[in-house]
Amino acid sequence: MERTTHEKIQTQQTESTIQVKSNAQEKLACLKQRLKELGRVAIAFSSGVDSAFLLKAAHEVLGNRAVAVTVHTSFFPKRELEEAELFCRQYGITQYTVPCEVLKLEGIAQNPKNRCYLCKRSLFEAMLDLAAQHNLGTLAEGSNLDDESDYRPGMQAIKELGVISPLREAFLTKEDIRTLSHTMGLSTWDKPSFACLASRFAYGETITEEKLDMVEQAEQLLISLGFRQMRVRIHGKMARIEIEPKDFVRLMQEDVRELVVKKLQAYGFTYVAMDLKGFRSGSMNETLS
Repeated sequence: MERTTHEKIQTQQTESTIQVKSNAQEKLACLKQRLKELGRVAIAFSSGVDSAFLLKAAHEVLGNRAVAVTVHTSFFPKRELEEAELFCRQYGITQYTVPCEVLKLEGIAQNPKNRCYLCKRSLFEAMLDLAAQHNLGTLAEGSNLDDESDYRPGMQAIKELGVISPLREAFLTKEDIRTLSHTMGLSTWDKPSFACLASRFAYGETITEEKLDMVEQAEQLLISLGFRQMRVRIHGKMARIEIEPKDFVRLMQEDVRELVVKKLQAYGFTYVAMDLKGFRSGSMNETLS
């Protein structure tokens, strides 16, 4: 009996899904071979989707010769540091921590267009020093193939310092990484994308501990209210909330809206606005030519 159009579409979708998973598995094999060749590796670990996947893969291949290195800085929320520690405890992975107060470094607090470069270079230099001190092997970081499509001056610092990017070398995309993370049973497989708190500031606006704390508290509030993929951008004393368009109605519910405004004003914001374009990664880069 001839199949219906619906059945044909379902079959095509199934075949497409199988093909995606097959390609991802081939890339995973390449990744593991690369990690095996390294012999010993320190993974720059932030608890995000990419670095968690890379760390787990490295630990599967190298055992205790794969370790995590996490930077403690005011540019990263406390919850991310806590999640990084929990992940390492869960999988029995040795974790090293490196304090690095980037706001005290020249030029970073002024938030120039190359802030990401200045920051990444200082953070990775600190991790490289620690890796050399403890003989941890090659330092690797978790950028993926999709990261090449956005303005990311931090990538220049990574290349200059000789830090390797095994996920990009294996041509792994974000979709591949989420698919494989799900297969591996990692809780991070559907974790919302995240960038450091400094990315919430308009270029040229001075970054301070007080403003970083305002942003962190505001985003933590939205997370507690069930908003997953979001950002709170800071423009002076104004908070510009980016959430997914499907969540617009929920934020505009009277009780939710009033709570958000009340809390954010208590954190130090004078004005609270919602961006009608919705969440998009790297929206501060839209001002760049």
